[in-house]
Amino acid sequence: MNLVMRTLAAAVLLAGSPAAAQFSDSYSFIKAVKDKDVGKATELAEKPGTIVANARDADTGEGGIHITTRRTDLPWVGFMLKYGANVNMKDRDGNTPLMLATVARWTDGVNLFVRVKAQPNLQNRLGETALLKAVQARDLQIVEMLLGAGANPDLADNSGTSARDVAKADPRAAAIAKRLAEVAEKKVRPAQGPSI
Repeated sequence: MNLVMRTLAAAVLLAGSPAAAQFSDSYSFIKAVKDKDVGKATELAEKPGTIVANARDADTGEGGIHITTRRTDLPWVGFMLKYGANVNMKDRDGNTPLMLATVARWTDGVNLFVRVKAQPNLQNRLGETALLKAVQARDLQIVEMLLGAGANPDLADNSGTSARDVAKADPRAAAIAKRLAEVAEKKVRPAQGPSI
């Protein structure tokens, strides 16, 4: 009986090893990204059988692409994209890298994310889009970039307010309101799927 128990325990430990190794690789990768350790990050990203580019920080829910976007680090964002990071990955609050670049008013980052086809109409947990955040920041240049990428000024957040509404209501955003007035109103279709 004792031999059977030891054999079962060994089997359980061996079966858990790949998952434990992946967790360890994910943790190590996020740490390397935070520490800007390109050697370690490259080693882990190129390790056969692992995909760590979309690993998340266990505490914040951020992926490496969020971390590098927050610090407006174009070479590191490029590194993340090279190794397959999901450009539309959401953090715990539902923010995408495009949203973070918009909030930081980082035009190079917004331009890169638009070029690699980041989805401009994704919404965070509050229902906000990158365009809504650009209008709130009164950043006409980023508004133009997002409109060029197909951003919908009529998507409403959870409070029912759209980017177009914010621009109209803010006297300091007259240029943006004028630009959004040139964009035809887009009908927002209801979400697909079962309704409750």
